Amino acid sequence: MEKEFLEHGLTFNRRRFLSTMSLGLGSVALGSLMIPNLLNGGEVDEAGFVPGIPHFAPKAKRVIYLFQNGAPSQFETFDYKPKLCEMVGQELPPSVRGMQRLTGMTANQASFPLAASFVDFKQYGQSGAWVSDLMPYTSKIVDDLCIVKSMYTEAINHDPALTFFQTGSQQGNRPSMGAWLSYGLGNENKNLPDFTVLLSRGIGNGQGVYSKLWSNGFLDSIHQGVQFSKGEDPVLYLRDPEGMDRAARREMLDNLSELNQLSYSEFGDPEIAAKVKQYEMAYRMQTAVPEVMDLSKEPDDIVKLYGPDCLVPGTYAANCLLARKLSENGVRFVQLYHQGWDQHGNLPFEITSQAKDVDQASAALVTDLKQRGLLDETLVIWGGEFGRTSYSQGKLTADNYGRDHHPRCFTIWMAGGGIKPGMVYGDTDEVGYNVSRNPVHVHDFQATVLHLLGLNHEKLIFKHLGRRYRLTDVSGKVVRDIIS
Repeated sequence: MEKEFLEHGLTFNRRRFLSTMSLGLGSVALGSLMIPNLLNGGEVDEAGFVPGIPHFAPKAKRVIYLFQNGAPSQFETFDYKPKLCEMVGQELPPSVRGMQRLTGMTANQASFPLAASFVDFKQYGQSGAWVSDLMPYTSKIVDDLCIVKSMYTEAINHDPALTFFQTGSQQGNRPSMGAWLSYGLGNENKNLPDFTVLLSRGIGNGQGVYSKLWSNGFLDSIHQGVQFSKGEDPVLYLRDPEGMDRAARREMLDNLSELNQLSYSEFGDPEIAAKVKQYEMAYRMQTAVPEVMDLSKEPDDIVKLYGPDCLVPGTYAANCLLARKLSENGVRFVQLYHQGWDQHGNLPFEITSQAKDVDQASAALVTDLKQRGLLDETLVIWGGEFGRTSYSQGKLTADNYGRDHHPRCFTIWMAGGGIKPGMVYGDTDEVGYNVSRNPVHVHDFQATVLHLLGLNHEKLIFKHLGRRYRLTDVSGKVVRDIIS
C-alpha cells in the first residue's frame, strides 16, 4: 500500500500535476489546498523530488527533540542490570570488552571495576519497562513510550558524537536534521521558522553546544535553525531599531527586495533569494514570536503539570512548554539541548540533580501533547549522544563513582508520531557493555525519523560540489519494528 502511494500519490511534481489536471484556477486552488507547498516555487531535483512535498503519507508532521547533552547513564535511568550488583567491584571481563576503543580518560586505568547503579529500579506499565527511581514522572507514561535500549554509534567523544547525531557526519559542515526537514517538508506556519533551538543547563559538567549543530550546511540559509534565548529579546536583532515603525520597516523591505531582485537577475545566486526570505520571515516573526513566547497566560493546571520552573525563562521546564507552543503553532522541528550529563565522577549527586531537572517536564510534554490531541502527529525524542561505561572511571567507592563515554550501547526513548507505544526495543548483555538484540545505529535512527515524516532517507538528497549528500550518508535502514 505504501509503495503504491509512493508511486501514485505525492511524488508527482508541479509540471505533472498541471499537465494531468485541468489548468483552471479551481484545480490549481484545489491542488494548493491538498498540498500546501505545491506552488511554492521549489525546484524539481534529478530524482523528481520537489522540496516541500513528502515522498509518501507521513505519520508525523513535526518533531520535538529533547537532547540530553553530555550522555545520560543508561544504568541509572532505563537499562536495569542486576548482574552488576552481583559483580560490583569485579573486573570487566576482557572477553566482554574485546577490542573496544577507550577514551584517553580510562585507556590507562590499571583496572576496570564494574559499578552497580546506586538507584533502585521498578517495572511499570503494561510493557513492564524497567525505570529507575530517578524518573518517577517518566515511569507514569511508559505506556506512551518506545524505549530503545540498543542504540550504538562509532564516535567516542562528545563533539563528534553529538555532531554525528545532528548532521549524520562526525566532521560537521553538513546540514543538521532540522535543516533537512525544513528543506524536505517546508513550513506549516509562514510567520515562524521551520526549525528552532532552545538551550538549558543543569548542575553537572556541561559539554558545549555550537551553532554548527543547527547549521543549514550547504542548503539555503533559510533552513538554518533559529536559536531562541531566555532574554528580553528571544531572537537577537529582531526588533526594529529606535525610530523605525512597522510602516517604515515594510517600505525598507520592499525597496531592499527590489534591489535584491536586480542582483539576482544579474548573478543568479540562490543565496540572494534566501536572504530576501529571511528578511520577510523576520518581519513576520516580530508579531508571532512575542505571542508564542508568552507563558503568562498558561492555565494553572498546565503550570502544575510542567512544574513551577516552567515559568522561569531558560529552564528545561520552560523550554519544554515553549516546545509545545512552537510545535502546535506549526514549527516543524524544535530542538532542545540540556547540558550537564557528563558524569565522569560524582555521578550519584550530579545525575540525581539532572534527572530532577528533566523528568517532570519531559513527561509533562508527552502528556500535554496527548491531551491536546497532538501526540499522534508529533514525534518526541529523548536521549543523548552515546552511553556510559558499566565500569567505574577512577576509584569506585560505596557512595561515589563515575562512568566514562560508551558508544557500544545506550538508551533513548521516542513517543507519538507513528511510534509504537508501550514498547521496549532491543537489549544489552548482562553487564550492559554490548548490544545483544536488535541493534540500532545512529543512521538507522535518522532514517526512521525521516520515514515517520514521510521522507525516504535514500531519496532526500542534495547535490553539492558534484556529490550527492543525504542525512544518512551511504547507510541506514528504517527500524520498522517500532513503527505503528
